[in-house]
Amino acid sequence: MNRILFFPTRYFPSLSGAEFYIQRLAEILKSKYNSKVKILTSNAIDFNALRSSNGKIINNDHKYFKNVNNIEICRLPINYDLSIEQKIKNLRKIEEFEFLDISNDVLKKFLLNGPYLEGIDDHLAKNYLNNYDIIHTTFYPYFNLILSLILAKRLNIPAICTPFFHFSNPRYLDREMLAILKAFDLLTACTHMEKKKLQRLLGIPSNKIRVIPMGVDYSVFNNLNNKKHEFNFKNHYFHKKERKYKMILFCGYKNFEKGANSILKTIPKIINRYKKVYFVFIGPSTIAFNRELSKIRKIKKVRIINLSPDNLTGYLDKKKISAFKTADIYLMPSRSDAFGIAFLEAWAASKPVIGANIGATPEVIRNNIDGLLVKFNDSDDICKAVITLLKNRRLRNKLGAAGNDKVLQHYTWEKVVKKTFDIYSELKTH
Repeated sequence: MNRILFFPTRYFPSLSGAEFYIQRLAEILKSKYNSKVKILTSNAIDFNALRSSNGKIINNDHKYFKNVNNIEICRLPINYDLSIEQKIKNLRKIEEFEFLDISNDVLKKFLLNGPYLEGIDDHLAKNYLNNYDIIHTTFYPYFNLILSLILAKRLNIPAICTPFFHFSNPRYLDREMLAILKAFDLLTACTHMEKKKLQRLLGIPSNKIRVIPMGVDYSVFNNLNNKKHEFNFKNHYFHKKERKYKMILFCGYKNFEKGANSILKTIPKIINRYKKVYFVFIGPSTIAFNRELSKIRKIKKVRIINLSPDNLTGYLDKKKISAFKTADIYLMPSRSDAFGIAFLEAWAASKPVIGANIGATPEVIRNNIDGLLVKFNDSDDICKAVITLLKNRRLRNKLGAAGNDKVLQHYTWEKVVKKTFDIYSELKTH
């Protein structure tokens, strides 16, 4: 039996691909592999809370604070009050910290990303975190990676990191910060492209990085499993006379990196050529997105439905699932995805997808086979792809069916967890 300590930056009810990845690993490893699993994480819910007291945190009286789907969770509070200098001073007192050989300047960068967690020593003293074989953390470039390495050293166990490396985003390419990834016993990359990029940047052997893709709960999103009385997104949100209108869906963090802002700027061009269409956005919002959204809503005939985590009950919320099942196109022209679980969710529902021709996405989406690729932040190119699919039902069905077949063959969570379990077993024997 493997005993796994997971250390993600955040955990459910946070809604992000990295957090959901850890959640499904933990749940399936415990239920199907009889593994002992524990989650160690911060009390942050949104990204802002990782470094600012203005963000959203989960309180210790919340029903999901200590347990989610029978998985034990230890949420450590984030300290916002200490200065960077005092945090560095505290870290330098930790015996295991010195083996990392990290400068104060680099450490400051990680601390600015957050989360700065306290209380790990107390939990070790109380035997809460002992007796584990492996620690698995995510994602770069956040401070919990450093804490994971300290814990691994103290417990004398291997440390694995799934960095979800966004190599098309310049802020991820700080070579001084990247060096921290060399300290892990193993890295898991979502794509071969991510692996090659990490190898070039880090100069480490090929066998130190394994490729394991993301997964999807196929039966949840598969349109063949529609229940007669299940929630219907169009019936609930569309005007009654407009329920036959096409629906374009975006699901993710609503910011520039994910392409949400680019979609908003493209909407006027799309409706100028195809008026009977709804645009649906699901996910946490940003100030920049909200400002642009308020401008676009003023345009006549624009139909936008905007849902945030406050409107949802979790990653497998019935509104979100129904949105994927009833959408005509899934559109996420992002440059900040190491993979993109949402593409798999769309394919599981047999929907065509549009992604950006940048980063790892071209390895995930095969252009003109199971989706279309567009230039990042290019409203003309995004508009062209959307209009092509809106006007060609046969092409939509063809791309969606090809994606569905690919998901069944390679991207169910069961297949992902099996590969991960094998790696854990391999590390345990060394």
